Amino acid sequence: MKLVSPFQNKIKIYTDGADKKSMLEMAGNPYVQGLTTNPSLMKKAGVNDYVSFCKEVLAVIKDKPISFEVFADDFTEMKRQALIINKWADNVYVKIPIMNSKGESSIPLIKDLSESGIKLNVTALFTWDQIQETVMAVKKGAPSVVSVFAGRIADSGRDPIPLMSVAADYCRTYGDQIELLWASTREVFNIVQAELCGCHIITAPPDVIKKISGFNKAPWDLSLETVKTFKTDSESAGFKI
Repeated sequence: MKLVSPFQNKIKIYTDGADKKSMLEMAGNPYVQGLTTNPSLMKKAGVNDYVSFCKEVLAVIKDKPISFEVFADDFTEMKRQALIINKWADNVYVKIPIMNSKGESSIPLIKDLSESGIKLNVTALFTWDQIQETVMAVKKGAPSVVSVFAGRIADSGRDPIPLMSVAADYCRTYGDQIELLWASTREVFNIVQAELCGCHIITAPPDVIKKISGFNKAPWDLSLETVKTFKTDSESAGFKI
C-alpha cells in the first residue's frame, strides 16, 4: 500500500510558546506565519516581567502577527489591559478568553473591543455555541481569530473534526476578516486534519513544526532512518547481551 500525505500547504502555521529564544528561531522558520502565547506558557518559561518580555519579542518580530493575552479576571480590568496591549505594535492581536474564571461570558467585551478596531484572538473555545457567539460579536469589527481547542476536545475522547469543519464554514460566511484557528495541537497530522477541515490557522509547538519536513519523506526512508537511529543509540550506549 502506498501512503500519500494529503497536505497541500494551504493552512497558516503559527508557533505557540513563550521561550524567547525559541520564538525568535521559529519566527525565522519559513513554515511559520505567526505566533501565539499565553500566561500559562509564560509562567512555564520563567517569564517574570510580562510587559518587558512582550516588548522584547516585538522589538525583533515586526512582520508576523503575534497574540498576547490579557490575564485579568474582571472585565473592566480586562479591557484596560487589552487597550494597552493593542498599542504595543501593529502586528499584535489581543487574546481574550471566552469567559472569566467565574464562567461569566466575555462576549460583550469582545464585541466592544472588536467594534473599536482592536484585532482579537478569542481563545479557549470548546463549544458550537461559543463559536457562534464569537463570530456574531466580531463580524462587524476588526480582523479576529477564533481559537478552538481541538486538541483538548480530542483529549476528552471526542472527535473535533465535525465541529471544526462546520466552524470553518461558519466563519467564512461572515467575511475574510474572521479566521478559525485549530489550537492545542498534539501531533503533526493535526496540521493535515486542520487543513482538510478548512481551518485558516493552526498553532503548534516548535517540536511539532520541526517535524513538518517529514511530509516530504517516503515511508521506506522513514523506516530506514528509524532503524539507523536504533543502531546509533545502541552502539553509543554500549549495549551488550
